[in-house]
Amino acid sequence: MSARVRAPELRGRGWLNTGGRDLTLADLRGKIVLADFWTFCCINCLHVLDELRPLEEKYGDVLVVIGIHSPKFEHEKDADALAAAVERYGVHHPVLDDPEMDMWQQYAARAWPTLSVIDPEGYVVATMAGEGHAEGLARLIDELIAVHEAKGTLHRGDGPYVPPAEPETTLRFPGKAVLLDGGNLLVSDSARHSLAELAPDGETLVRRIGSGDRGRTDGPAEVAAFSEPQGLCLLPEQVAEVAGYDLVVADTVNHLLRGVRLSTGEVVTIAGTGRQWRSTVDDHSHDALSVDLSSPWDLAWYDDKVVIAMAGIHQLWWFDPIKRTAGMYAGTTVEALRDGPLAEAWMAQPSGLSVSADGARLWIADSETSAIRYVQNGVMGTAVGQGLFDFGHVDGPAASALLQHPLGVCALPDGSVLIADTYNGAVRRFDPATDQVSTVTDGLAEPSDLVVTGEGEVLVVESAAHRLTRLAPGALSAAGANTVDGPRHRAERKPTDVTPGELTLDIIFTPAPGQKLDETYGPSTRLVISASPPELLVEGAGTSTELSRRLVVNGEVTGGVLQVTAQAATCDVDVEHAACHLTRQDWGVPVRVVESGAARLPLVLRGLDA
Repeated sequence: MSARVRAPELRGRGWLNTGGRDLTLADLRGKIVLADFWTFCCINCLHVLDELRPLEEKYGDVLVVIGIHSPKFEHEKDADALAAAVERYGVHHPVLDDPEMDMWQQYAARAWPTLSVIDPEGYVVATMAGEGHAEGLARLIDELIAVHEAKGTLHRGDGPYVPPAEPETTLRFPGKAVLLDGGNLLVSDSARHSLAELAPDGETLVRRIGSGDRGRTDGPAEVAAFSEPQGLCLLPEQVAEVAGYDLVVADTVNHLLRGVRLSTGEVVTIAGTGRQWRSTVDDHSHDALSVDLSSPWDLAWYDDKVVIAMAGIHQLWWFDPIKRTAGMYAGTTVEALRDGPLAEAWMAQPSGLSVSADGARLWIADSETSAIRYVQNGVMGTAVGQGLFDFGHVDGPAASALLQHPLGVCALPDGSVLIADTYNGAVRRFDPATDQVSTVTDGLAEPSDLVVTGEGEVLVVESAAHRLTRLAPGALSAAGANTVDGPRHRAERKPTDVTPGELTLDIIFTPAPGQKLDETYGPSTRLVISASPPELLVEGAGTSTELSRRLVVNGEVTGGVLQVTAQAATCDVDVEHAACHLTRQDWGVPVRVVESGAARLPLVLRGLDA
């Protein structure tokens, strides 16, 4: 906190959660302000929203959190879509709509999410990127309270948050759905933190499983509590008999799997500790209740186990309800698009799963790469999609087709797959037989899942419209499909110029106040580096325990992306029962290789940097 940099004024297209009032820094003088630069597609940003909740409650009379929404996808620039996301994710603080990312530039943000701390006198005193900063923020806030109470510059009292009116609908931002025996539908009613059973008409509420309050409680249907549940998976009958429950629920924000006995609505925790995964990748089997998970988003019964779309760490995991074990199934935690053997594949926020009619192929909606991926015979492939920053609404040959942040997939009996193309507001169809993508229908409000009934009808979970929508008869016929040649988008991130030849990559790590590096069980730090394309690096890829690495950049390659994962273990100092912490962050750093480029690339793992 040595440098005193005046915080730039807060300006944007408009404000949410303020009762219509525009806020200025002068309005916030005397408060500690935490500016959270986020975008609602980003799972890391959603993690931070949940990490901030306890801080907002504990420091409510001195701390004001301001969400500054800095969009990646085109859909996220829509003001109504942002308002829906603020409600969907239970954001209980003011949010500034910054569609052109002016504030992002003013505050020199480089990654989603970025946090900037402004002291009661209006100076930026700390900036940090990524997630996992709650402990350090609490210590910093305590320090700022002590300093500014002594100076008389801290003003306690209520903040500027004004809650919106509570809407009246049966569902609120439903996520996923499954068809039950008898024709009823079970829907994860995510913003109401419960499961809703609906009659076959998709509208009439039969019962609700869960109290409707955010929480983590096992027990009868009326007292059980979830936190933004998403994926649902019915177990095979013989497996359910042994397991003692019929349905597995991805309890996303609780980082848990829950089991539900449908006859009674009884809920039990079956996997996860409730802590968010911040560890190292391994291929071991773990006791399911002892392993940490990270935002499980969807589930499917495949390969004689429950496969989990672990959106929070860009992997697939597996869960065995009979052995009660769990482990990693596919992915390295690197956020990108790369096909190959399951242990080497790269994904980006997998959010939807569906199994082909013959059970051979697992389809995946890989949302942040705007891609449809698949698993078959131990290998991951890509059917549609080009990478993290290429998206749009384009039909035709799969190699050139574009989606925009799809959250759901549904395999059809004929071998094709329907896609909930969420940010395009459309249902798309990919046919492997013709290798073509078409648009089945559009004009929907953030579709997130699809269900085929016993009669062959298709129901769409139209999340932002808070309902299930039935596709028109004939929509799946060839005559009912459209070919759209819509906009193509590329989210550009300014590349860093690096020199060909030797390049030093340094990870700058500052433990949070009151913590020190912990080498009790070996080296306290770990660094993993790879490149896309791999030819970008002549030397330096791989894993080490040092936070500095000598790289050799290929001068014959014009540019690419450096994929960097760093972590550091710390523990509390001067505490009788010291707690241990693991800080981890992933970067995808676009680089351009030029003779005048930098010979050193610094990255901040945990910034408490002014």
